[in-house]
Amino acid sequence: MTSPVRPSLNALRAFEMIARKGSFSDAADALCVTHGAISRHVRSLEDALGVILLTRNAHGTKLTPEGARLASGLARAFALIQESIDEVRPRPLELSCSASIMMHWLLPRLAKLHSSFPTMELGLKTGHGPIDFAHEGVSVAIRLDSIEPPPGIEPIPLTNEWVGAICSPAYLAASGVTEVSDLTKERLLTTKTRPHAWKDWYASIEQEPGELLEMEFFEHFYLLIQAAKLGLGFACVPRMLVEAELESGALLAPFGFAQGAAKLVLWVSPNARLRPDTADLEKWIKKEMAQS
Repeated sequence: MTSPVRPSLNALRAFEMIARKGSFSDAADALCVTHGAISRHVRSLEDALGVILLTRNAHGTKLTPEGARLASGLARAFALIQESIDEVRPRPLELSCSASIMMHWLLPRLAKLHSSFPTMELGLKTGHGPIDFAHEGVSVAIRLDSIEPPPGIEPIPLTNEWVGAICSPAYLAASGVTEVSDLTKERLLTTKTRPHAWKDWYASIEQEPGELLEMEFFEHFYLLIQAAKLGLGFACVPRMLVEAELESGALLAPFGFAQGAAKLVLWVSPNARLRPDTADLEKWIKKEMAQS
């Protein structure tokens, strides 16, 4: 009896990458091979299995039912391989968080972390959206609870966001603002990532926003905070991002801070879950979040 032809591992890897990336070109770029090499791998895989795995047309690549089943199984298999490799290959932890949290909350505390855990190796990566732990190499991630966690990941609660209206001392003095109702006459600043920040803040303090005029948008929180420091208007920001400016007096929060609807959570990769340094990092982040 003739033994069936076994597909090559390279062919299986190429097909799984096409299924994940959605195109031959993107798969070729991800694997650092040519478009032709990807095509040959798929053709050899289909010949070995005797089925059509995907179809191509003007609109892109589409998996057949057989291709979809194979891609699902391969994704699990390659993730398991990566997890097995990571378990035996020591490497630094990788922490992912937004650029704003990185700049205004984490970096000012990094020396304290190194002092508490001198042997901990920690890499930093910016990001604020979904994560593919198996392919991005991230160990732990700080995210908003509104973002869908990866499959099988149970978010660990960190803290509620406390949000307030902040501005420079000079701007406050020139504006004459003394009541929340006065803000409707001022230039209000916010970010494109949170276009409804002001309305949410008004809801948190149980007041009606009225007509919010002269809304000016910035790309990121760190640009927004800089604009407020320069006296361009009132900004609506989480307190944890302006702690240093509030302590130095560079920014003021005339109406204080109110608990917002958003919460911060921690995602821990399955590969990093059992590492002692992961437990140390998780405890440290939770402690620092609670204090701030």
